[in-house]
Amino acid sequence: MKYTGAEILIKLLERQGIRQMAGIPGGANLPMYDALSRSDKIRHILARHEQGAGFIAQGQARVTGKPAVFFATSGPGVTNAVTAVADAKLDSIPIICVSGQVPQEMIGTDAFQEIDTYGLGVPITKHNFFARSARELLEIVPNAFRIAQSGRPGPVWIDIPKDVQNELIHIEGDWPEIGLPEPPPAIDLNSIQEAATMINEARRPVVYIGGGAIHSEASDEIFELIEKIESPTVMTLMGLGTIRSDHPLSLGMLGMHAARFTNHALEECDTLIALGARFDDRATGKVAQFCPDAKIVHIDIDASELNKIKNAHVGIIADLKQALQELLPNIERGSNPDWLERIQILKREYPLDMPFADDPMSPYGSIIQTARMLEGETIITTDVGQHQMRVAQAFPFEKPRQWLTSGGLGTMGFGLPSAIGAALEKPGATVICFSGDGSLLMNIQELVTAVEENANVKIILSNNNSLGLVHQQQELFYRKRIYACKYERQVDFSIIARGFGMQACDLGDCIDPMTTLAKVLAKPGPALINIPQGVEHHVFPMVPPGAANREMLCGELKGSDYAEATT
Repeated sequence: MKYTGAEILIKLLERQGIRQMAGIPGGANLPMYDALSRSDKIRHILARHEQGAGFIAQGQARVTGKPAVFFATSGPGVTNAVTAVADAKLDSIPIICVSGQVPQEMIGTDAFQEIDTYGLGVPITKHNFFARSARELLEIVPNAFRIAQSGRPGPVWIDIPKDVQNELIHIEGDWPEIGLPEPPPAIDLNSIQEAATMINEARRPVVYIGGGAIHSEASDEIFELIEKIESPTVMTLMGLGTIRSDHPLSLGMLGMHAARFTNHALEECDTLIALGARFDDRATGKVAQFCPDAKIVHIDIDASELNKIKNAHVGIIADLKQALQELLPNIERGSNPDWLERIQILKREYPLDMPFADDPMSPYGSIIQTARMLEGETIITTDVGQHQMRVAQAFPFEKPRQWLTSGGLGTMGFGLPSAIGAALEKPGATVICFSGDGSLLMNIQELVTAVEENANVKIILSNNNSLGLVHQQQELFYRKRIYACKYERQVDFSIIARGFGMQACDLGDCIDPMTTLAKVLAKPGPALINIPQGVEHHVFPMVPPGAANREMLCGELKGSDYAEATT
């Protein structure tokens, strides 16, 4: 039977289990869209920007753990998609961008909407493909899915010239096998025994969980480990949800905006058990002073992460879930009452202050009161900034893949489209997108995508009419030289949302904000809730850039005091 390259692509995506995908058509990918229009298995979501389409795919992949696909055209379609793909690379998210390209005979001529997609994609993808013939797609597409899922997950880019999409070839016999992840590397059992010995000898252990714990579905094994050794446990921004926030052994997020007791506990630990974590600078602060007296056990699927930032006394290259399954039988059940009592003392000495928690108009209250009102399955997305750090500190996460945020790249504009992607995959869930006014403006066009899809997404907008975290850093570290971070005009987000056909309210105009918030959250479908807040509300604690975690600021130093104290 004869197929065009575009028809082969769609057939292969169907065989990989793709059932819904976002994108935007353009001249260079119209053959793909023509073939997609005749698919009875794949539903298309028309995004309003290719970055939005990429983040919709990320939302799908983050809640399912499976690869998601999005389409982009050549030229500006590709450059618009770059941010979403780079974000996926840094957070190890398996998405596949399929882009159209000008015909091969025109490549290198500066043709209309020509761009070097392959060159742009090399540093921001796990792997890059350029299809030179329709027949190559039979290998490229399954390999793209295999690579995206194998080992440390990540994005893959497939660039297909228009002539390849239109090329007609005859396919005889069976279609290729679908792309499945490769088996993880064999586990060094000697290293497992060394790690077990070190953990069994620990008197002040801390388990340090990263995003790799989510990717490897290792939550149950981690829970068994921390209960068995009674170890206090910290999570990176990407690791939140691995264990419940209210678990007695959970110390929450570590690092730049952690509770002070969390960072102090790390400073006093004698054994750090790093599980799927990469010792990111926002977690460690000044590396030389991070866990200065601790022996380190580090388990990670990516060999390049071992000894990259901190040298491990025992390093294990392995799938985390499998490594823990080998490790747990060698772990002795232990109890460290003195260490646990010390943790309680640190919590009393350095409590995490969340002021005005009962007020839904306050920065922390809007998060905490929203959490109390939610019922059933909930998924939380955020944009990037003060609101993101507050949600990480305050929201009671219950399980893995409940929390979607941009960690490594820190992309403003992530929250809304990723929430749409999550809602597409989990239609029975309530998806809450905590955002800031600066972030929402980055991809505000996707409000209409949420409306068209009737996605059950509720946007909680912390609106201080500024770039809040930039304002905070300028006030603290730049002697109050506030510049280019306060907006001259006040945007009425409620009117904008209604213009897109979305339900909206402004809690600043409500007689009873708590009741209004509850009503909007309970009503199905997309909605925006604008909450005016003052820019003077800083997010604390905060580790100054370049400082050690022990040097956290907690509000005692105001304005330019810190800058003056350190010069």
